[in-house]
Amino acid sequence: MSSDDLHFLIIPLMCPGHLIPMVEMARLLSHHSVTTTIVITPRNVHRYGAILHRAIASGLPLKILELPFPASEHGLPEGCESVDDLPTFNLSKNFFDACATLQKPLEHLLAANEVRPRPGCIISDKHLPWTADVAKRFGIPWVVFDGMSCFTQLATHNLCGSKVHEEVEDDSDPFILPGLPDDISMTKSQLPGLFNPGSGAKGKEMKSVREKIRATELGAYGTLINSFEEMETRYIHEFKKLKQGKVWCIGPFSNSNKSDLDRAQRGTEDTIITNHDCTKWLDSQPDRSVIYACLGSLTRLTPPQFIELALGLEDSQSPFILVVKGGTRTQEIDKWLDVNGFESRVKGRGFLIRGWASQVLILSHRAVGAFLTHCGWNSTIEGVCAGVPMITWPQFAEQFFNERLVVQVLGVGVGVGAQRVMHLGEEDEAQMQVKRVDVCRIVKMVMDDGEEIRKKAEYFKEMAKKAMEEGGSSQVNLTMFIEDIRQHTNKGVVG
Repeated sequence: MSSDDLHFLIIPLMCPGHLIPMVEMARLLSHHSVTTTIVITPRNVHRYGAILHRAIASGLPLKILELPFPASEHGLPEGCESVDDLPTFNLSKNFFDACATLQKPLEHLLAANEVRPRPGCIISDKHLPWTADVAKRFGIPWVVFDGMSCFTQLATHNLCGSKVHEEVEDDSDPFILPGLPDDISMTKSQLPGLFNPGSGAKGKEMKSVREKIRATELGAYGTLINSFEEMETRYIHEFKKLKQGKVWCIGPFSNSNKSDLDRAQRGTEDTIITNHDCTKWLDSQPDRSVIYACLGSLTRLTPPQFIELALGLEDSQSPFILVVKGGTRTQEIDKWLDVNGFESRVKGRGFLIRGWASQVLILSHRAVGAFLTHCGWNSTIEGVCAGVPMITWPQFAEQFFNERLVVQVLGVGVGVGAQRVMHLGEEDEAQMQVKRVDVCRIVKMVMDDGEEIRKKAEYFKEMAKKAMEEGGSSQVNLTMFIEDIRQHTNKGVVG
């Protein structure tokens, strides 16, 4: 079977940080003459359809399989088809339960031979363990996409095996992460939910979901990673040994966007006006002078913590872009912005974006000199690709792992001082972690004295670019992955 005969079925988790890279991965695979079908829901077709339809119109063998999402049947608001649509993270389990109901209609289509040609591989987000059952039923290799780094993968594997974190008496006591190429210390309070579920009932409920995901992913045929060999070489090497070589780093996906239109519409097609205004403002700023501050699509700072961030940026005297997101508390934040007079005081020096920001487009602008980030993996690798120093403020999930990679392994960032995970849904009970003085101090340090960090950031930017070029490490890995599946399919091995 040639690549022209191969068909990959891609099933993403409906959440911006997971959907965006899988849309880009689908396009990457189709560029290699592999028929690629992405399973997606109606609202998300609208949200990400511009890029997908543009790729299809260009002649790429890319297809969209649209499945209705049963939101209301699972206690979710009508039209809630993505994690960032949830009015409260207390509905997270409802959302995952609704996702699992997509299994039957998908199996029906596969059994009726309506997904053609027959898929030779199912690539799914690891957070959808039911897709493993679909693959097993139809004898198709099941490959997981993990939107995390190999650093995180290796650290997670070693903690699951050693359970060294369980021996730590105080949540704030540092301990060395076992079995890593570098000596990296963490505290239990900085670990992701698999090891540190929080004290709330919903956190404990989600712990069982995470444990099922972890148990299921261990049986995957292989793993695809949005990373590149030159960035985390030793960690990739060690993780590959654990997985008998069935690990393919084929990123960074964000570098596959060749036009400004694709970069602008990665998260939504409704940002054109904001993009234009933001770009126009950036054009008026000196080179490397602007701080871009965005703490992710799911991060929901409490109003007091947001205020500290905003005032710290104001005190720094640097030009800045601040993405305003507060979830259900956005109205409260907007009221403070208005009453406090913040926007009028920083007018001309500060640019506020409400809602979705075209991050890759902004980071690539010559005026951006640093990136204040929550260290989600997409943002982390996008910061690396842009070659800008990062100011790290991890919030939840594996983000403290990513901070360690950025600050201690790569040396391309500086931490702002966050000490513990902010459990989703428990933000209001959390103590204030970062003050305006911390934000101001670190911003000045990076902008005034960050030349060494900037040199390292530029180096990894070049490595990221080369990885995605013809003959680059990620291009080679993608070819090897396709060839592996082709040979597996030809042998008729049941996945």
